Amino acid sequence: MLRVYVGYDPTEDDAWRVCRGSILRRASVPVAVTAIKQAEMRSRGLYWRPADPLAATEFTYTRFLVPQLADRQGWALFMDCDMLVRTDIAELFAFADDRYAVMCVHHVHIPTEVTKMVGKAQTVYPRKNWSSVVLWNCAHPANAAVTPEFVNTNTGSVLHRFQWLDDALIGELATEWNWLVGVSAPDIVPKIAHFTKGTPSMPGWENQPYADEWRAELAQVA
Repeated sequence: MLRVYVGYDPTEDDAWRVCRGSILRRASVPVAVTAIKQAEMRSRGLYWRPADPLAATEFTYTRFLVPQLADRQGWALFMDCDMLVRTDIAELFAFADDRYAVMCVHHVHIPTEVTKMVGKAQTVYPRKNWSSVVLWNCAHPANAAVTPEFVNTNTGSVLHRFQWLDDALIGELATEWNWLVGVSAPDIVPKIAHFTKGTPSMPGWENQPYADEWRAELAQVA
């Protein structure tokens, strides 16, 4: 069974349902889709960081608990919740390459806006959005460093830039697997559309590429 972990924020429950539904409806093989909820991580003793005023979502840091949640075995996928999966997720797992500790799209994303979603701060940092879709090689020796203690005590820059890894261990996925709506090249047909600026249910973001598809998916899981 393929394992997919999706970052969850209570303010984006509709996004979580769209993401989960779009994965399951198109999957050709059994898939377990699990929401990473911060409150649950805290109750399990896996997460104890204080609130970060710069964190746009509750899963800004909890996403890095995936190797722990997956019992450090096999491959697992992490995704932000504000995504529409437009193809069979098994196609993405087929790229899993044991040479790498993680695999992701190597975006060069330098936002010009100062806010996103519903007034959340838009932060700018190297390797922005690399950590929003990550294929984790959970058993890779280099990922043994990513313990709950590591996740709770290291800076956002260390985590989101994968600084515990040699760059040679960060495999590259094609942009279509994390296509940033309104950012990525428009001639690329996305397999995963990422509404990173705001989902179509948020004021001001109703009319974007693939917004109608997103709403159609929401109607099926509502």
